Parts: sequence; structure tokens; C-alpha cells
Amino acid sequence: MKGPVVVTGASGYVGSWLVMKLLQNGYVVRATVRDPSNQKKVKPLLDLPGSAERLSIWRADLDEEGSFAEVIKGCEGVFHVATPMDFESKDPENEIIKPTINGVLSIMRACKEAGTVKRVVFTSSAGTVNVQEHQEPEYDESSWSNMEFCRRVKMTGWMYFVSKTLAEKAAWEFAKENGIHLISIIPTLVVGPFITTTMPPSMITALSLITGNEAHHSILKQVQLVHLDDLCDTHVFLYEHPNAQGRYICSSHDATIYDLAKMFKERYPQYNIPQKFEGIDEDVSRVHFSSKKLMELGYKFQYTMEDMFDEAIRSCWEKKLIPFHTAEGHGGEVGKKKPVNSASERESEFGEKEALIA
Repeated sequence: MKGPVVVTGASGYVGSWLVMKLLQNGYVVRATVRDPSNQKKVKPLLDLPGSAERLSIWRADLDEEGSFAEVIKGCEGVFHVATPMDFESKDPENEIIKPTINGVLSIMRACKEAGTVKRVVFTSSAGTVNVQEHQEPEYDESSWSNMEFCRRVKMTGWMYFVSKTLAEKAAWEFAKENGIHLISIIPTLVVGPFITTTMPPSMITALSLITGNEAHHSILKQVQLVHLDDLCDTHVFLYEHPNAQGRYICSSHDATIYDLAKMFKERYPQYNIPQKFEGIDEDVSRVHFSSKKLMELGYKFQYTMEDMFDEAIRSCWEKKLIPFHTAEGHGGEVGKKKPVNSASERESEFGEKEALIA
């Protein structure tokens, strides 16, 4: 048995999948949630294989100073995944930005006090890297988003980009001053199947071409993507790797909104997918997020872009979170996909992974 390790925000999209992966890898896991009595959020965790023997649920809240001290005491590692994500907040400075920064510092202080924590893995965001007036063709771990630009333009999700950037910078400063081994992982847009019962925030963006949520199209204009399973594998891989240090971009695919529109139209003909987008040039270039640093340590991405969307859409269907087709008259049979022709197309259908994910 390995651990114990703490996962914050364990009932969320990434947190719950990470708990599952850690249990699969033989870890003793302490999962933090804001309200352990909320069965809707906690049940998916308690249903995981290995949870009866090696999982405990703890109450902790980013808004409450010191609330992580008890759960971190005696732990070897901390995966800090929790983050407030309310794009509709009326008071983003106090509801999103401050709690995110204060929360990470509260966790870092608890790690220092515990004295047993060997590594802290912080789940950062692509929003800390490339939110800038003009997009570069490529980004790496040395890039940071422009806070003045975010606050001035106030694009969809701006408060999330600001909160994650300031929180990550605060974490690095604390780690340096207090000798804590910190690793930050920078996922791009996370897509894939999920065990939570509600629609994950990143899926609202990822599937906005299907749901017609146009406010999120600006994020898909020049998007980078990673499968949820690859992301959580990366967390465990970097936590265990003796030479891991600093920031790591975790991104397997670059696309434009036109690439996604074409893929959806071909794979899901039952949906009415727009093929033209006002204000977005059809020749818009892809922007590359380089995972070179991660791959040089030996990590290999496992999933295609088709895999991540097929599995995400299927999870949404199973949980009745999106319709099977775009209103009457646009789809054939409910959930029916185009006939599969070539072998390569067949492989990217719901194949062998179906049993593992179901």
C-alpha cells in the first residue's frame, strides 16, 4: 500500500477520476469535499473499487483557513485539484479569485506544518499560460497569461484565468520560501468520460457546439485538448517520478473551432453543428501547447481526439445531460451514429475501453 495522499476537490470532474486512478495504483487516499453529507457528490467516490479499504472522505473548504490541516497531517503527498469555477459569479474578486489564492496558501501552510509531505501536485490551467492579446504559435512552461488583459477585456471565464494564475504564482513563492517540493500540471481543455453526476464545467465548453452555448465558442477558437484519463495518469506519473520538478504542460491535441465542427458533423450527424462562426476566420491557425517537457520524462499520451469526445458524449448521454439529437427532424434514431466503414474509424469507436470506463 502506498500513501496516504490527499486529493482536494475530490467530488469534481478531475478530482473524482484522480481518486479512482490512485486507488487503482494501490494508494490510501484521503478525499476532501466541502460537504461529506451530500450523497450525490460522495456516492460516486464510495462506489469506486478499493474505496472500502483505502478511501476516507474528509470535510475541508478553501474558504476556511486551516480546514485542511487535519487531513494533511501524516500524509506523504497532496494533489490540490479543488478550484472555484463559477463563470456566472456576480462578485468574482471575492467569490472566485480570493478563495482560490487563499485556498492554495492554506493548503501549502498545512503541508509545511505536517512535515511529512514529500510532494505537492497542483492542478493549474492553460488559462495561466496563453490568455494574451495576441496568440503566439506555440506555448511552453515559461509562458504566463496577461492579468491586465484579462481584467480589461473580461472574456468568458476571465475570473478563472486570473484566479488560477495568481494562485499558482503564490504557490510557487511559498514553496520556494519554505522548501516544499511543488509540481504544477497545466492541463488544456479536459475532455473525456466522467463519474460525477453533474455536467463538468470544462464539458460545457467542450460540447458547446452541440448544445449551442455560443459564449464558449471563443475558448474553442484555437483550443488545445487532453483526455481526462491522460491528465490523471500524468498526475500519478509526475508524483512518482524522481526527477519531476517545476511546471508541466499536459496537452495532447491542438485544434481550431472549425476542426471540431467538422469532426462533430461527421461523427454525430444527428446534431445540427454550425460550420461557420462569425468573427472567426476559416483559416484561423492552430496554437500549439508543447508537452515536450512531460514527454521527455517518458510519459506517452494514450488517447485520440475522437476518443475523448466519443467517451465524453457517451457519459453525457448515460447521465441524460445532453439530448441525443438536435430537436425533431434533425437526427435519425436516438444516439445512432454513422455506419463505421474503415478499420481506423472502427478503432476510434467505443472499443475495448468501454468495459473499463463503464
